[in-house]
Amino acid sequence: MDSQKRPRGRPKSAFKESSAGTMQSLDRALGVLTTVARLERVALSDLAREVDIPTATTHRILMTLQKHGFVTIDEERQEWMVGIEAYRTGASFLRRNNILEIGRPILRRLMQDSGETANLAVPDGSEVVFVGQVETQNPIRAFFPPGARTPMYASGTGKAILAALSTESLSRALGATDLIAFTENTHLPGSGLHEDLAETRARGWSYDHQERYEGMSCIGAAIFNDRAEPCAGISVSGPTVRFSRGRAPELGTLVSSAAQEITQLSGGQLPKG
Repeated sequence: MDSQKRPRGRPKSAFKESSAGTMQSLDRALGVLTTVARLERVALSDLAREVDIPTATTHRILMTLQKHGFVTIDEERQEWMVGIEAYRTGASFLRRNNILEIGRPILRRLMQDSGETANLAVPDGSEVVFVGQVETQNPIRAFFPPGARTPMYASGTGKAILAALSTESLSRALGATDLIAFTENTHLPGSGLHEDLAETRARGWSYDHQERYEGMSCIGAAIFNDRAEPCAGISVSGPTVRFSRGRAPELGTLVSSAAQEITQLSGGQLPKG
């Protein structure tokens, strides 16, 4: 009896793969998970519409994610939310990111010295994600929940990071997002953004004057890695009435000093010149 020839190479995966080499089912599941996280609470039909996946498929993905603890459902309102396992996964990132660990006491001191809420954020594509905060005790104050995102160009921390990028990286970051004027003060390419970034680069801190939210302002500075590349940012934020142009240099000095301290303590290098 002739033995059958075994096919050479790896057996084909049971999962369908896209032409880009990614696993389509996993790609969809991660898209659903990140969308649930962004929306915080969402009904199945709205989620399916948002991710552009059939409702039945979206529901199967949610059930799989729920089985592993990455999402949960509010049975009474029939709304999906991120689960505890998503938190554990994110916490693992925060534990390995020594900038956050090193930055905590510096954030606290920055809040005390400035009297304003101090924030730590990391870049993710064309956005910054807030990963740490120490709130001021002032009754009127800024608050960004952990994981909150905002476009770089309309954020004090984000503008500080953009200003430290190379020309090529800056163009790539700005080209990867829809540029929207959130307020009449938002700087966009062709209407003051590049001039603002040049000024930020020269003085070492950024000034977000009601560019994302009316009545709120922010001053930020970039934190650098061991290759002198911007890898995070620190800022103070609060009501515009306490962020006058006259006070901005004082706050800018505090923020840039805090950024330099975190850079040095985490083994980073400040850019030359």
